[in-house]
Amino acid sequence: MNRQEFFVVIERDEDGFYIGEVPQLRACYSQARTLDELMHNIREAIELCLEDEEVGPIPEFVGVQRIEL
Repeated sequence: MNRQEFFVVIERDEDGFYIGEVPQLRACYSQARTLDELMHNIREAIELCLEDEEVGPIPEFVGVQRIEL
């Protein structure tokens, strides 16, 4: 299997949980109390998302921009 690289956007919610989302894969996210646990969980989530037969070409991740208002 070819190795693929994915990016994880990480936020922390009001309860202190880390929330990770993979923008390249639709509805691919997970949460955990620690960053190490989150990275373990998000790997499993990515594997499950890739098993989905409807996954087509994976879009290129361009980046994240910060905007102040």
